[in-house]
Amino acid sequence: MSAHFPSSVLFCCDHNATRSPMAEGMMKKFYGHRAYVQSVGVKNDLEIDGFAVTVCAELGVELQRHRVRSFDEMAQWGDDLSGFDLIVALSPASQRHALELTRHFHLEVEYWPILDPTGLGETREAKLSAYRQARDQIAGRILARFGPPQG
Repeated sequence: MSAHFPSSVLFCCDHNATRSPMAEGMMKKFYGHRAYVQSVGVKNDLEIDGFAVTVCAELGVELQRHRVRSFDEMAQWGDDLSGFDLIVALSPASQRHALELTRHFHLEVEYWPILDPTGLGETREAKLSAYRQARDQIAGRILARFGPPQG
């Protein structure tokens, strides 16, 4: 576990529809307002994934109202990447994009290789199993990196 707890964290993935919203929601649930937390995607061409909503609800994490957004939209809305202490990329494409956008900032970018559950499984239960696996990978990485949840 890192000794430094960041004051702001940005999670990113490909579409901001599955992995990064799950990470954002869990980080907020585990640590409350200890850090400012947002999520973003390389693209925003999808809506929040219903399976992600379902498996996060099992942990008491609400994603139903999540609004998908891209790096470009984030910049248009005035959120500056340099305002974040840490960017956590959950996909190779988002890692490349984050590194490209932050090459002029002194900003930490971490890559966590998290399973992309979209398209996995033939049945509803098999799909849910893949999404739970991704959710649990993210939760494990968050707890290992930031420590026990606030009580």
